[in-house]
Amino acid sequence: MATASVYKGSGFDFSNHVRNEFLGSRGVKLPKATSTGTTIVGCLFKDGIVLGADTRATEGPIVADKNCEKIHFISESIRCCGAGTAADTEFTTAMISSSIELHALSTGRKPRVVTAMTMLKQYLFRYQGHVGAALVLGGVDSTGAHLFTVAPHGSTDKLPYVTMGSGSLAAMAVFESQWRPNLERDEATKLVAAAISAGIFNDLGSGSNVDVCVITKDKTDMIRGFELPNERGRKERKYTFERGTTDFHVNSERIRRLVAEESITPFESPEAMDTT
Repeated sequence: MATASVYKGSGFDFSNHVRNEFLGSRGVKLPKATSTGTTIVGCLFKDGIVLGADTRATEGPIVADKNCEKIHFISESIRCCGAGTAADTEFTTAMISSSIELHALSTGRKPRVVTAMTMLKQYLFRYQGHVGAALVLGGVDSTGAHLFTVAPHGSTDKLPYVTMGSGSLAAMAVFESQWRPNLERDEATKLVAAAISAGIFNDLGSGSNVDVCVITKDKTDMIRGFELPNERGRKERKYTFERGTTDFHVNSERIRRLVAEESITPFESPEAMDTT
């Protein structure tokens, strides 16, 4: 038994489930899952990939950042949208970007999208979903345009259009009804913006602006603030008042000194050092 508890065999390990059941029977409450909010999408078009994301970052019921950048750099022709825990998506994509650059330097070739996808899924599977990064990975390489989703547990899908995040259902409804093969660049960009806008206006965790990234074999265009559906307008009235509007007068004033009396006594040592 001692050997079995130290050396784990192959396959899945359910020891944490047994531990959680034991703690639950003793009245220990398990931590609640973190609720996150985002809408990220991607779709294929005739010449490449279009990725999109909203810009709202939430902390529970609080909007922490209205202009958060959720489309992360992997390589010159590969980008990754992140949903979930902001720190996890930021540092996971930064780490994979570094690994991809080292891989490209060692092989002397442009990195492939499937290589980045494999690195991401192996890393996330290792932590069994405790790294809260739900990703949409897209790019163009020597084999063409590729679009993947990577779930926090490490599972992946390859599809012509994908959505993830809490606003993914609203965004998917737009793709299901309007996407078609061989879209032009402008059509695909407008479709992605419409999908993100659907998430913004139908999901409380998504909001603010629409960011778009267009990737082709020649270049990558990152467009921040492609649409600003929630731009703050000017207030109709000014809430400034003239001096003397409120009925407030100072009848008397009294200043009280906190230090009433203070005396200083110089200290002389009986055995002062002779300086002559």
